Amino acid sequence: MNLVNHQFRLAARPVGLPKRNDWNYVEEPVRDPGPGEVLIKVLYLSLDPAMRGWMNAGRSYIAPVEIGAVMRAGGAGRVIASANPAFTVGDHVTGVVGVQEYALMDAQSAKGLVKVDPKLLPLPVYVSALGLTGLTAYFGLLEVGQAKAGDTVVVSGAAGATGMVVGQIAKIKGCRAVGIAGGTEKCNYVVNDLGFDACIDYKSQNVAEELRKHCPKGVNVYFDNVGGEILDTVLAQLARGARVVICGAISQYNSTTGFRGPSNYMSLLVNSARMEGFVVFNYAARYPEAARELAGWMMAGKLKSKEDIVEGFQTFPETLLKLFRGENFGKLMIKVAEA
Repeated sequence: MNLVNHQFRLAARPVGLPKRNDWNYVEEPVRDPGPGEVLIKVLYLSLDPAMRGWMNAGRSYIAPVEIGAVMRAGGAGRVIASANPAFTVGDHVTGVVGVQEYALMDAQSAKGLVKVDPKLLPLPVYVSALGLTGLTAYFGLLEVGQAKAGDTVVVSGAAGATGMVVGQIAKIKGCRAVGIAGGTEKCNYVVNDLGFDACIDYKSQNVAEELRKHCPKGVNVYFDNVGGEILDTVLAQLARGARVVICGAISQYNSTTGFRGPSNYMSLLVNSARMEGFVVFNYAARYPEAARELAGWMMAGKLKSKEDIVEGFQTFPETLLKLFRGENFGKLMIKVAEA
């Protein structure tokens, strides 16, 4: 097989924002699959805030990427060779493929691949609203947040991949949905296109004042994607019995002075509220159930997906930074090759 694979391998643990020289750009020949293996041509790479945490050493919910290893990333691709009876040439799949042009998966890794049909929906949708992004929103809001009809749901990062799905599910379930996002364009989109009841522009508005205005009875569910100052501000507006869902803290990931914890945590005591962190992998056994419901909502026109797609595999180090600068609008991914 006369193919050459290009990869980004982790070269150093980043300090602050990742830099291009925190990776090595390497190439190697692509070999034929051995018994049980499957070879995937990567078409789209998923770029996620969690990738920043995977670059750090130390205990977490998943092992860090080792120095010298291909950078971990989800994505979608097409099977181009297979010695695994579960996959045939031409199958389209999603899974953890790594930041590379070709992914050779062994039998164990291939168990994590999910077959998808790009004839039903565009392939990027299976990486965003119908992928781990959508599943994170689904389980975080409905299982951890226990959102129910009549609740006021506030979500930060509302124009990001997970946040926009959270707000839409909240509306589907009969909740009031209030987003927090950066910029007029993003706020207008989540209200006018996605159906949120309101959106607060943290760049130009006073978040505390706007929360009091749009959530006069307090916040029943807060889905937090950013941490830091916004988390503190929302904690001060909780309703009695509120649920705070900790999904991420993107405002803190590149800090060189350590994470800032919430100073308003006593609001949890005063309001008999709770704050709970989660990772979507906790619900792996229930992925098919959630995926069916998400797909049903999409087919019925109740759920929209928005992707921010950058072309060019070699742009990976710079494109990743869009997440931490708040520049992405929807699910950020890289188009590696034509389908």
